[in-house]
Amino acid sequence: MQGLDWLILGIYFAVLIAIGVWASTKREKGGALFLAERSLRWHHIGFSMWGTNVGPSMLIASASAGFTTGIVSGNYAWYAFVFIALLAFVFAPRYLGAKVHTLPEFMGLRFGQSTRNILAWYTIVTVIISWLALTLFAGGILIRQVFDIPMWASALVLLVISAFFTMLGGLKAVAYTNVYQMLLLIIVSLVLVVVGLDRVGGVSALVDKVPSDYWVMFKPNSDEAFPWLPILLGYPVMGVWFWCTDQSMVQPVLAAKDLREGQLGTNFTGWLKILDVALYILPGIICFALFPTLENPDEAYLTMVENLFPVGMVGLVFAVLTACLVSTIGSALNALSTVFTMDIYVKRFRPDASQQHINYVGRLVTVAGALLAIVLTVAIDSIKGLNLFNVFQSVLGFIAPPMAAVFLLGIFWRRCTTRAANFALTAGTVFCLVVGVLYLWPPAWLTFPWPHFMLLSFYLFALLVVAMVIISLTDGDGTSYEIPEPIREGWSRLATGLWVTLAVVMVALYLYFN
Repeated sequence: MQGLDWLILGIYFAVLIAIGVWASTKREKGGALFLAERSLRWHHIGFSMWGTNVGPSMLIASASAGFTTGIVSGNYAWYAFVFIALLAFVFAPRYLGAKVHTLPEFMGLRFGQSTRNILAWYTIVTVIISWLALTLFAGGILIRQVFDIPMWASALVLLVISAFFTMLGGLKAVAYTNVYQMLLLIIVSLVLVVVGLDRVGGVSALVDKVPSDYWVMFKPNSDEAFPWLPILLGYPVMGVWFWCTDQSMVQPVLAAKDLREGQLGTNFTGWLKILDVALYILPGIICFALFPTLENPDEAYLTMVENLFPVGMVGLVFAVLTACLVSTIGSALNALSTVFTMDIYVKRFRPDASQQHINYVGRLVTVAGALLAIVLTVAIDSIKGLNLFNVFQSVLGFIAPPMAAVFLLGIFWRRCTTRAANFALTAGTVFCLVVGVLYLWPPAWLTFPWPHFMLLSFYLFALLVVAMVIISLTDGDGTSYEIPEPIREGWSRLATGLWVTLAVVMVALYLYFN
């Protein structure tokens, strides 16, 4: 970082704060913080969902995967369009029709208050650990290396910036700043790819300098890292959980102006996910062509930046990495504040609370969540000798089967009962986490030949579905709840046509790269 780099970084933060303050002035006085007065347009939704999904660890990990295996890891980006479409046409119409603030609130309409309570605490724990603590841990390492400050100070810097927008303007400020930050991310990443391709000698030269299987999306089942069958069967479990049932991801859709904007916004996210391969994975492939002797693939992204970008652009890259962090953390803080305030505080303690009081509590929860996240981040950093970020992310993958099973059966099967849903969310979650721990840290006496991680996720999902069906069919509880009806107004031919176009493009891409 040279003088010009610091200047550019300062300009980035000045613009970011200005947009956040301007966005907060667009919020109605006394209006709700959490869903931006349900006023978000398609571009706010698309950039917010994509921005929440992007993090500096994703940039670095994607370039590393590109360096070692080519574009095959792009399945986790391109395959997602199926489940984003499921959100657009199956889940979103019901979420918006029910006019809910949170997904636990929605499942409370389907299964009752007990399920809502379980899901609320479930969501809070997931947001604090996965979205806040782990994102801060990854980002704190980056900040610490640049500024040479302790981890707690690094986390505090990121949280102060993110919490500022969340407390000042709620979801509206987060959404507006996400548009600015994601546009910056696209520009900088595109420049890196163009400069890299120019240094290699063009696309044809790049193809000649890397192995031919670097351009194949489906690997044989004998491939240890990316076999096609576990991805085909296992990713849907993760996809439904992540794109359709996670509060941090879905909240921009809940805040849509209407169903048309929600469906257009999710469609825009699907188009943006196509860019993941070109902007995140391709730099790693270019790095392999330029620096094939690089010993640590995790250094592929920063190696490209260090060797290809002049003074000034380095500061811009650091601004982009910071933008990814602020985007993810801001969305997570808003989701945490929404769920705790609406599903726990208001529902159980102050159902008659005024909007002003609800906003006040939401801001307090934002501060409390930020402080707790700092404590967890420092605790994670104090444990040495283990890549806890990757381990925790893998463990969180075992949370997907219960959530996916409950939401899918809850939507598509009227006979699914509350007892079955609560069983999956409690006992099912414990069972999945125990399996995950045994998978990641197998004891000496356990010589079981584990299947691939993604296939194991599918097996757990199938087991939970069978258990829920059996419980529902034998459940003697006479209490029944109706599946919330989807909203009928707002279906758009334009949105439907764009989704059909996206599906055709995705099928063409898969055919071309196989």
